[in-house]
Amino acid sequence: MNLKPALKRQYHAALAMLRQAIEDCPEDLWNAGPHPVPFWRVAYHTLYFLHLYVQPDLEAFVPWELHREDYHDLPWPPGSGPKIDVPYSKAQMLDYWAICDGVLDAAVNRLDLAAQDCGFPWHRGMPKLDHQLHNLRHIQHHTALLAGRLRSFDGTEVRWVRPKT
Repeated sequence: MNLKPALKRQYHAALAMLRQAIEDCPEDLWNAGPHPVPFWRVAYHTLYFLHLYVQPDLEAFVPWELHREDYHDLPWPPGSGPKIDVPYSKAQMLDYWAICDGVLDAAVNRLDLAAQDCGFPWHRGMPKLDHQLHNLRHIQHHTALLAGRLRSFDGTEVRWVRPKT
């Protein structure tokens, strides 16, 4: 059974929902709002780890040209970690989204889904297929978080995207 086409369809659908959340985020919520971690930073974290985890391993990863150290990690507990002074703009996030969506098919095609190790030391021992499902869940988790923020802020709904067949 070839799982790669299904993975690609699910990734693209999850990314389409994330794009909706990014596009629909009002400026008042992008950099601020009632949450300790701003909207833009959750969006960047989600895209960064998608981009990273569709690589065969850590050594194959080339960060986005606008990547800034420490921007990809979400501070835990909120408010801890280094201060981030210059947020990414919505336009920059949409550009990075397009890069991630554009490399996805070729990246998934290169993966060895039968590999018993995913290639990332902090997930050592996790099989590659499990790691890809983990990556999809990560996108969905943060997209749902952002969708909830939008709904609470001004009633905006992120619509469900059905995978294309």
